[in-house]
Amino acid sequence: MKRNVIPPYANDAVAHLKRVDPILGDVIDRVGPYAIRRRPERFHSLVQAIIFQQLAGRAAQTIFDRFVKAVGGKRFPTPALLLAASDEVLRAAGLSRGKMLYIRDLATHVNNRTLNFHRHSRMTDDEIIADLTRVRGIGRWTAEMFLMFNLHRPDVLPVDDLGVRNAVGRLYKISPAPTAKELREFGERWRPYRSVASWYLWQSYNIITPDGAVAAPDGAAKKATAKPPTPKPIPRKVSAGKAIAGQTNARKTVSIKTGAAKTTLNALAKSVAARKTRAIIKKY
Repeated sequence: MKRNVIPPYANDAVAHLKRVDPILGDVIDRVGPYAIRRRPERFHSLVQAIIFQQLAGRAAQTIFDRFVKAVGGKRFPTPALLLAASDEVLRAAGLSRGKMLYIRDLATHVNNRTLNFHRHSRMTDDEIIADLTRVRGIGRWTAEMFLMFNLHRPDVLPVDDLGVRNAVGRLYKISPAPTAKELREFGERWRPYRSVASWYLWQSYNIITPDGAVAAPDGAAKKATAKPPTPKPIPRKVSAGKAIAGQTNARKTVSIKTGAAKTTLNALAKSVAARKTRAIIKKY
């Protein structure tokens, strides 16, 4: 079972972020200590990240489990076992041709030691990103997640992550949400603990007040769902003209309430990408 760990820089990071950013500091107070998943595996995590690409969490997990059982049996397969697996075995597990190519390329790099995880402790973040992205199917975002969750590097800011960008837009009232370039500039205030800031931005989606509302950073709360009130019925004993006028006003009221509900739903829809991101991170 995976367990959370508190990196040695956690206390310094929290103190720094609360000092330089009161809004993020409020999120930190609400979320609690910085504790991330322990991910000591290397090859395993990258294979899993490739398989999970562009798939919903449950479907990806099913394919991943089939892959492990078909190729490795009771244990996660070694690079050599993966390279020895036939196309038929990998296709039966549910892997596409592209993902078969990607995980074999990764296995080849690890097997011939052109990708050596033991060297990463002596490399900078940018050097590790360059090292990992030589492998087909591993992009910058996957390499950044590897830095944050496997190597516990403290100063990684995934500017292409929609969850982080949308959280910044929501918390700091920036509309539309910042672009990758804008987030990179905005995030300079969090250096040298941008990984920690990013983690708290992800966690900000989970802040719930006692009344079941999602908390805003200034203490205000927004209901996750809203049921428009039922329009009052038109009294029976009224003139025809008044009845028609009343019906017209009722329709206008319903229209206004429906528009408000649609606005709420549109706001909630913006967080869908963020929830998908968090689902991937939970599996990473």
